[in-house]
Amino acid sequence: MPILVSNLRLGLDEPEEVAISMALRRLGIAEPAVKNASLYKKSLDARRRNKISFVVSVIIELYEEQSEAAYAVSDAFVSYHPRKALDFPKGDQIRRHPIVIIGFGPAGIFAAHTLAKMGFSPIVLEQGGAIEERFERVKEFWETGRLNEKSNVQFGEGGAGTFSDGKLTTRISDERCAYVLEQFIRHGADPGIRTAAKPHIGTDHLRGIIPRLRQEILELGGEIRFNTPATGITLRNNRVYSVKVGDSEIRTDDVILAVGHSARDTFQLLMNQGIYLEPKNFSVGVRIEQLQSRIDRGLYGELAGHPRLPQGEYQLSAKRGDRCVYTFCMCPGGYVVPSSSETGQVVTNGMSEHARDGKNANAALVVSVGQEDFGSHPLAGMYYQAELERRAFQLGGGSYSAPAMTIDSFLNHKPTSLSGEINPSYSLGVVPADFALLFSRSVTEMLRFGLQQFQKKLPGFSYPEGILTGVETRTSSPIRIARTENGVSRNTDGLYPCGEGAGYAGGIMSAAVDGIRIAQQIISKYQG
Repeated sequence: MPILVSNLRLGLDEPEEVAISMALRRLGIAEPAVKNASLYKKSLDARRRNKISFVVSVIIELYEEQSEAAYAVSDAFVSYHPRKALDFPKGDQIRRHPIVIIGFGPAGIFAAHTLAKMGFSPIVLEQGGAIEERFERVKEFWETGRLNEKSNVQFGEGGAGTFSDGKLTTRISDERCAYVLEQFIRHGADPGIRTAAKPHIGTDHLRGIIPRLRQEILELGGEIRFNTPATGITLRNNRVYSVKVGDSEIRTDDVILAVGHSARDTFQLLMNQGIYLEPKNFSVGVRIEQLQSRIDRGLYGELAGHPRLPQGEYQLSAKRGDRCVYTFCMCPGGYVVPSSSETGQVVTNGMSEHARDGKNANAALVVSVGQEDFGSHPLAGMYYQAELERRAFQLGGGSYSAPAMTIDSFLNHKPTSLSGEINPSYSLGVVPADFALLFSRSVTEMLRFGLQQFQKKLPGFSYPEGILTGVETRTSSPIRIARTENGVSRNTDGLYPCGEGAGYAGGIMSAAVDGIRIAQQIISKYQG
């Protein structure tokens, strides 16, 4: 990425080529000197509804590469980025045993892919099924309420993000992000994710992309064992010796633990083995569901429906005291989906397909919680999650239906009726309930505060017939498996906690980046 020209503005009806012309004029460069020019990022600025525009940045490469740096001197919106490929330097130790990866979500997939590309032939253990089988198990649960505890929305190839729109947005700034995007594009993702400010793949498209990544790992020498949970990690002198799989074991010196944020049995196992864990703050709340058309009008005003405007998205937050309430994982034109992974518990999540053409919008509306809510034991947050999910199951009638309220009934403390213009999309049905019986008073009051504040920021956000569906608890891992700067567990040599489950990521992109980061740490040890 040589010369980056940013903060270029395009009107709704201006073609993208105009931005390239603007960039060249800003630099004072004639077209014959340009080797390549293309969009780098494109975002929508809808803060002024009567003057909505796109904010664009452009990459420019010159035939005379040595002159590129000079153009970044005099303009705050022009920067120079020397060409740099992602590096995978190897070490000098001899590797005597295979590297084992536990979990095949984004962190596990990209750790395995990186290791396989560098000739390390990892063994992957995934308790859930391959995506084809997993999709059938999930579909069965959504249609009938029959839950498979090993292969569901949380567990199986691709991880929880596979059934959550495939959002690739992240707040981290890391050179590995571009590498992840390129791997997704190589395996079938829309090339538009390169330039989108909020890239997403869509649940329907991910189901085709992930098997192609899997196939490349296999072709490069990796091994993937589905429906194969790791049942233990054997330690000797505070370092990894082997991984137990049923009645057998795999001898290894290096284990990448990429289990995801819902692997409660694994967290308990680690705790029992004395591996250092600590409690981590996370958030709990509900799914808020609105008509997408209302959100579009609230964001775009009279321009709602313009063919170049995407389905409206929002990200809102407010703070009162030490508490924060915010929206998370917003799914334009999406669906609220049953996401339980344990019998007798109700969990919700949001999902969109690539087209995002559903009638409703939804998002998590959640409140931050910490040790003042659940205690200081390393697994206390996990137990707190599970208790909320059990209460939601009971309030929903004990059949995986979800408790729900209208925004009007929740804000005004009155009985709820779910008949109105919104048809709740949660496939196993919703049951009128009182969230005062689900959450603590502090969480309930903070949710009300958020609804009141966000209506001021986005007209239509909290209109009375909007639906709140509970419970949203899997926003991030409730624990952190503490690790050193080299990625190794604080007290267990050879164990590499990784991704969301370890408390070091929050979404597909950051988890994938963390998987690559940990793979690089291991590659740097060995000859190959």
